[in-house]
Amino acid sequence: MSKRTEISELGEFGLIEKLQQQIEIYHDTTILGVGDDAAVIDCGANYRVVTTDLLVEGVHFDLSYCPLKHLGFKAVAVNVSDVAAMNALPKEITVSIALSNRFSVEAVEELYEGIQLAAKHYNVDLVGGDTTASRSGLVISVTALGETTKDRVVYRSGAKVNDIICVTGDLGGALMGLQVLEREKQVFLANPEMRPDLEKYAYITSRQLRPDARMDIVHELRDLDVVPSSMMDISDGLASELFHISKASGVGVTIYEDKLPIDKETYDVAVEFNMDPVTAVLNGGEDYELLFTISQSDYAKLEKHPDIHFIGHVNAAEEGKHLVTKSGTAVPLKAQGWKHF
Repeated sequence: MSKRTEISELGEFGLIEKLQQQIEIYHDTTILGVGDDAAVIDCGANYRVVTTDLLVEGVHFDLSYCPLKHLGFKAVAVNVSDVAAMNALPKEITVSIALSNRFSVEAVEELYEGIQLAAKHYNVDLVGGDTTASRSGLVISVTALGETTKDRVVYRSGAKVNDIICVTGDLGGALMGLQVLEREKQVFLANPEMRPDLEKYAYITSRQLRPDARMDIVHELRDLDVVPSSMMDISDGLASELFHISKASGVGVTIYEDKLPIDKETYDVAVEFNMDPVTAVLNGGEDYELLFTISQSDYAKLEKHPDIHFIGHVNAAEEGKHLVTKSGTAVPLKAQGWKHF
């Protein structure tokens, strides 16, 4: 009898690696296939990048607290974020949806209102897609296509020893926003007379419900003539993404607890939930900020940027991956981000 292997034994990335071993590339125009934030295709003078994300009701979103308009915007934003992570500019999207019969025409229009808002915000064209029936709720699949010059494409694999590790914005907010939304949902289910108390949690709930891809940073890096040596977006948690860059680049990393960016609301809510705020920063997914490395020579160009934070440096692979605590103790970095299976 053949052995049955559960997907949970491999996890999402183990499964992708296993499937990747069976993939053959037939065209020399495919510069990069599976293994980064987007695929890279040679189109002559420039590179095209292509990325796809799937959002499934009950897994990635809960319509009891996620407005359809926000969901439409988010579905586009998470794909544009992957384009940004390749240092490319988004150009087109396709949107495919599977719908159950509980959705009205008005509900679908509300979803597409959010999609169109995102298309305008990111200056992308909606050029096609597919619509079909679903027996289990709403499924949204967005494919984004972007473009970059060949000298500006950035992979996960370019980090070098002594590079500086940078992140944009602040981290952990989306995770804590999700915790608040889930708590308020349970309160409402227990007593429908209770009104959700979300006003004081406006920032972190917006981080969860309507994230914004950091295309502003991509444009600013171009203006400052900075090409990162490696880059990813933070969708599965900072620690997890650092592991990806370390593996792809064959390096180690050291980051510093006192350099990690966290918003006061995120910090306070983590304490409210009896959670270590640093854990929220390291392992909270869906922030969609950018994690990137730069050479020491580019530091002066970015040192005064108000929304780019220097959190550590790249070291040799044999030195490992560490977090230096506020007390100065180096502890092994652990990746405990979002698990899909």
